[in-house]
Amino acid sequence: MSARLSAAVAVLVSFVALPTQAALTLDQIMAEPDWIGAPVESPYWSADGSAVHYSLKRSGSAVRDVHRIGVSDGKDSVLSPAELASIDGKDAVYDTARQRAAFIRNGDVFVRELGSNRLIQVTRSSEDESSPQFSADQASLHYRRGNDWYGYAFAGGVNYPLAVLKAEKNPKDKKPGDFEKLQLRLIGTLKQDHDNKEALKARAEELRKADASRAAEPVYLGDDVLITPASVLSPDGRWLLVVTTPKSFDGGRAGKMPMYVTESGYEEVEDVRTRVGRGNPAPETLWRVDLASGSATRLDFAALPGSSDDPLAAVRAENEKARPKETTAETGDAEKSAKDATKKKTGDRKNAAKPETATRTIGVNAIQFTRDGSQAAVMLRATDNKDRWIATVANTEKPVLTSRHRLTDPAWINWNFNEYGWLPDNRTLWYVSEESGFSALHTRRDSDKAKAIVQGRFEVSAPQLSPDGAWFYLKSNAEAPYSYDVYRVPVAGGQTTRLTRLKGVEDFSVSPDGKQLLVAHSASYLPQQLSLLPADGGSPRQLTDTRTAEFKALTWQEPKIVPVPSSHGKEPIWGKLYTPAASGGKRPIVLFVHGAGYTQNTHLAYPYYFREQMFHNLLTERGYLVLDLDYRASEGYGRDWRTAIYRHMGKPELEDLIDGVNWLVKEHDGDASRVGLYGGSYGGFMTLIAMFQAPDVFKAGAALRPVTDWTQYNHEYTSNILNTPEVDDIAYRRSSPIEFADGLKGALLIAHGMIDDNVFFQDSVRLFQRLIDLKKDNVELAPYPLERHGFTHAVAWRDEYARILKLFETHVRGVAQ
Repeated sequence: MSARLSAAVAVLVSFVALPTQAALTLDQIMAEPDWIGAPVESPYWSADGSAVHYSLKRSGSAVRDVHRIGVSDGKDSVLSPAELASIDGKDAVYDTARQRAAFIRNGDVFVRELGSNRLIQVTRSSEDESSPQFSADQASLHYRRGNDWYGYAFAGGVNYPLAVLKAEKNPKDKKPGDFEKLQLRLIGTLKQDHDNKEALKARAEELRKADASRAAEPVYLGDDVLITPASVLSPDGRWLLVVTTPKSFDGGRAGKMPMYVTESGYEEVEDVRTRVGRGNPAPETLWRVDLASGSATRLDFAALPGSSDDPLAAVRAENEKARPKETTAETGDAEKSAKDATKKKTGDRKNAAKPETATRTIGVNAIQFTRDGSQAAVMLRATDNKDRWIATVANTEKPVLTSRHRLTDPAWINWNFNEYGWLPDNRTLWYVSEESGFSALHTRRDSDKAKAIVQGRFEVSAPQLSPDGAWFYLKSNAEAPYSYDVYRVPVAGGQTTRLTRLKGVEDFSVSPDGKQLLVAHSASYLPQQLSLLPADGGSPRQLTDTRTAEFKALTWQEPKIVPVPSSHGKEPIWGKLYTPAASGGKRPIVLFVHGAGYTQNTHLAYPYYFREQMFHNLLTERGYLVLDLDYRASEGYGRDWRTAIYRHMGKPELEDLIDGVNWLVKEHDGDASRVGLYGGSYGGFMTLIAMFQAPDVFKAGAALRPVTDWTQYNHEYTSNILNTPEVDDIAYRRSSPIEFADGLKGALLIAHGMIDDNVFFQDSVRLFQRLIDLKKDNVELAPYPLERHGFTHAVAWRDEYARILKLFETHVRGVAQ
């Protein structure tokens, strides 16, 4: 056993037995969660750091109130509508001298003068403004409205356009046609009128260029593109980076979701997403616009190392080899025609959409300029999900992309751990990368070798620079995979210091003066709350506790964090164990399977699955052992754990679940003949995999809003793990539960919201018909007409969990219903 594992086991959260109290009921634990107390939401500092604001849901209402807590006195007050008109917005940005702060509130731009506390309203429009930033010379403020950029001059209080983008042809580029030339040559009066108009245009242009008070001319990018909202203006106001997609790009066929219970009383239809491989992301082009001249230069992605690689060549070859060979001429001709048609359609699309010389389609994730505007860093990602680049663009006359970092992964690049930015020296990049196997923080100055600032067998996320640029603050699970706290490290590197010992930190922010931390944290039965502590560490001062007296009066079983030995690797499978208070005899087993695949539920914070956690308390009251595992693919355990499911979803996770069952049988008197499991979304998918592929282990399962066929899920998630159906049919066939439905032996409950726009209700309907075809009798389908992917109505939660409890009591515990 490793030293880290030994230390982790030594600090396992102790089991607390339930004292004598009234038995839990479904009506109580599945009620509207107002009875628990709402969690603190959206906390942030006031611009001057004298107060903290947060939102809190009203009991019995969907309305959120905004609260203010004074930092000096800790007084918490609900702000009236009149008071809300004078508060600061979230995510304020500061000028270099930190004398002004700019922010967005209700879609408008405001500036707070910190010395006088004066509030300046910069805009008041029906459109939403965003992305405020101070100019490099600090004389003005820039902000975005739609695709256009505007400035606000502090000296005169004038708003003015800086960059107006048009997806049109430049009218100045229009050339006279042959017939027009003939007319002007033959008709003298027409020629005179034409020359007069041209002279007036030339004079107007001359006056415009000489008059700084005039509005900027539009920038025309052509009528064959669509402008995305991803443009970023340099702080000096000279350069603009703009992202476009082809106007002619075919985004694929969208789905149609019927809704049966509606206010109108008629059936209605809602447009929903396309399926994986049938709605690939549009290819993107990156432009550098010179606002002084209005010229736009396309930046070639071919400069990125590996941009011409084909990382899926071996996968395509494997699938081609596995494809059945037809022998008849008729079938061959049909296949050839179909392939030719597909090839032509794909080729037409590629020709229409190809934005640069690179052979792979690449998209722009984020853009950040240095504070002085001298260069920008662009994060790009291949849409085949195998590469992520950070490249810089120097603001020279002939701009090019210069690669500063390439992260490549034969499986897929993580959705998370992609933060990056500039240090105050305007030359050094910082970024988070998984290249070591775990997310780590790095810096790189110009073309020097990259330097690891924080790195180890743990995860680093959410780095924040201190206002003086001397420190990185970050969140990490360096103590144990399930324990998250705030740490800090000098920007130049050195010793990393743990600042909090809350073990359930969810978020944090540094105060405007850099002297304090506002920390959002929680615990197993404590929804998110706020605490303050000194920025260099110390005892936290808790600011909130929003739980109700009713909830606090109850004593809950604290889940025990356990390392379950794996039969397929050296690392344990971390999980939460809930055990019955009474001992004696073999105990029925229930496994809970968390959703999302890549999420973490074995931690010391308040769980997303707080209802399920209370349900586990109810199950233990009835004698069940309950185990909730972070199976392979879960977050928090590094790159290899995350990508273990590449091209075969369901296999490693099922192995881990079976390891969990075997461990319960061996160590906790679990009854191997009475095992059930349940979970939603990805957990529903895994429930089906377990019931279909390990029917002798799992006797009953509840699959909630499950993915039943991965070809029906979305592109953004699925193509990362399984590529696309066209490329990797093997991966989809061996990962989709519907392919293995014939293996079902036990009792199965399928519960699904009928207006689920994430995992479509159609998934469950198709599987249900497949099970009918296979003559599987012990199957129940529970549809919920007014529920989406995450249920929102207490009556639906109660009904769903009443069915789950009945399933387990009947088929696992063996109690007649």
